[in-house]
Amino acid sequence: MSAPRILYCHCAFARVVPADVKSAVLEGLTGANVEFDAVPDLCEMSARHDPRLRDLAAQQPLHVAACFPRAVKWLFAAAGAELAADSTRVWNMRTESADAVLNGVLERTSPAESVR
Repeated sequence: MSAPRILYCHCAFARVVPADVKSAVLEGLTGANVEFDAVPDLCEMSARHDPRLRDLAAQQPLHVAACFPRAVKWLFAAAGAELAADSTRVWNMRTESADAVLNGVLERTSPAESVR
């Protein structure tokens, strides 16, 4: 299996993800010397039907640092971008520690939740 595509959502418009967690995850990804996509806000991208969501959904496996897996799944679906349930994993920055999210997206531990 190839290395996962990593997607980080900064949740810029909704203040639902703790700022310290978002900052730590972003700093950790930057310091990990891995390629990743950082987007300001998946909710806003979905609302605009941003075609980049279809491009990201096509990249498998996909590891996402954002919020609730069910929300991520439906944000992509609303933009016409179906996520592959068997190869997409989402780590919830609202409920998980920055270390747990980083370890997950970087494949240092087993994935938390799929988008099933």
